[in-house]
Amino acid sequence: MGGDIPPPVDQLAAVSLTNDEASSSTVQKARFSDRIRINSILGRPDGGVGLAGQKVRISGWVKTGREQGKGAFAFLEVNDGSCPANLQVMVDASVSDLSKLIATGTCVTVDGCLKIPPEGKGTKQKIELSVVEVIDVGTVDPGKYPIPKTKLTLERLREFLHLRARTNSISAIARIRHALAMATHTFFDEEGFLYVQTPIITTSDCEGAGEMFQVTTLISTTEKLERELIENPPPTEADVEAARVVVKERGEAVAQLKAAKASKEAITASVAELNDAKVHLARTEERSRLKPGLPKVDGKIDYSQDFFGRQAFLTVSGQLQVETYACGLSDVYTFGPTFRAENSHTSRHLAEFWMVEPELAFADLEDDMNCAEAYVKYMCKWLLEKRYDDMELMAKNFDKGCIDRLKLVASTPFGRLTYTEAIKILEEAVAKGKKFDNDVEWGIDLASEHERYLTEVVFQKPLIVYNYPKGIKAFYMRLNDDGKTVAAMDVLVPKVGELIGGSQREERIDVIMERLEEIGLPVEPYEWYLDLRRYGTAKHSGFGLGFERMVLFATGMDNIRDVIPFPRYPGRADL
Repeated sequence: MGGDIPPPVDQLAAVSLTNDEASSSTVQKARFSDRIRINSILGRPDGGVGLAGQKVRISGWVKTGREQGKGAFAFLEVNDGSCPANLQVMVDASVSDLSKLIATGTCVTVDGCLKIPPEGKGTKQKIELSVVEVIDVGTVDPGKYPIPKTKLTLERLREFLHLRARTNSISAIARIRHALAMATHTFFDEEGFLYVQTPIITTSDCEGAGEMFQVTTLISTTEKLERELIENPPPTEADVEAARVVVKERGEAVAQLKAAKASKEAITASVAELNDAKVHLARTEERSRLKPGLPKVDGKIDYSQDFFGRQAFLTVSGQLQVETYACGLSDVYTFGPTFRAENSHTSRHLAEFWMVEPELAFADLEDDMNCAEAYVKYMCKWLLEKRYDDMELMAKNFDKGCIDRLKLVASTPFGRLTYTEAIKILEEAVAKGKKFDNDVEWGIDLASEHERYLTEVVFQKPLIVYNYPKGIKAFYMRLNDDGKTVAAMDVLVPKVGELIGGSQREERIDVIMERLEEIGLPVEPYEWYLDLRRYGTAKHSGFGLGFERMVLFATGMDNIRDVIPFPRYPGRADL
């Protein structure tokens, strides 16, 4: 990754192409399909002019279509998702039935010849495709297709999660999201980190907040049992007593045969009948104990009968688990989905979201902050180099300052100040008449409005605030010598506020056990975590980046539900 901020997009048209592809007079087919990606044509420095005369096959979806020349030919704007630009495709009426091609949403595969459009034609493109054969058409009924040419609101598009990837905005966000994911893996790989897949199902509450989704089969098992009990009622006490009588009678029969010195065959047969009676009794007694409702012991749900033999949840963080690998493999990271059962309907909350969580062995808070800053800068540079065309679309349609914001973060050293210093600045602002919705005093958890005021107004650059009060931070953060603060840090950026939260981890077992007791968390579920301190404890640090927040920051979008492919939030879990 270079440190320079890239030039304007007209000089960067081929950022996603290799040097050989960008300079070649031929265009390469996609390796795993019989077509040319539109980006391979339009994403060249010359806009595709050097490919004039080439015969190609392209596939994609019609964004707009119109017949011209009294139905003699049609122009289609076709996009295949490889870039934000559409390829203009001209189809003659002698080649195909134009009425089946022009509807928005139609999928086409066509063979044709790339040509330079006549001057004065008004086209924005430097190349177009003249179709010689229509290979395939996926038709659309314009009266029923829910994604029209006219712009829909982002809120309305959420009603069509299965189709919204065809829109310019959502497809650009998807490519930006992909680029950020690739930048994440590349950065940590280059820095020698190992990628560890932590579990989605956990028995630990990393945050200690208790807002977790429970994973259980007890409900379905109970419902199945209740249906069975209706269809086949459990045995009565009389049925159980009758089974006991049979066992007693069969036992007496065996005893009588033995006393009479009956044949071995007779005794064996009688014993077999006795064993069958005992099995029947055991089953009858077992079924007689079946009752509708969840299994309980002492009035509480009996989770020993659940699938995992104990309570289990969807993870809120992979941090605790990935620490186990950091304490054996040194530098590691995890990148996966996390879940929070918080009944929040704000534009900043999701029930399912992705976290990037690196863990650095033998690293203190300063090392942690350095890593976080380098990682954020790396992602910003990566986007500017790899997806400038998509960033231009976001700047045009949503946030005209998003590109400048990326450049600022990529090129500016992050400011650093303690939490106490941050509170002092905010208190001084209040004293001078600044109004905040949330009160400012030492000990509060900084609100988004406080974070944005610091980054956008006071310092006008990214900040790292560190040494927070222990009362607002998790039990695993290292207690500072003052006994009041912990070695925690947050990376704050313009537009979104907190982007990263991290800390040096508490490696002293006596201190961490005291913290668990202070917070009121039980020790037993964390015994394995405490073992990391009992056996070869090591200084280590880490942080978590909310991936969707990074996409929000990069794109300038206002609602987090628009930067994840399938948003989950209270009342909605579509698809």
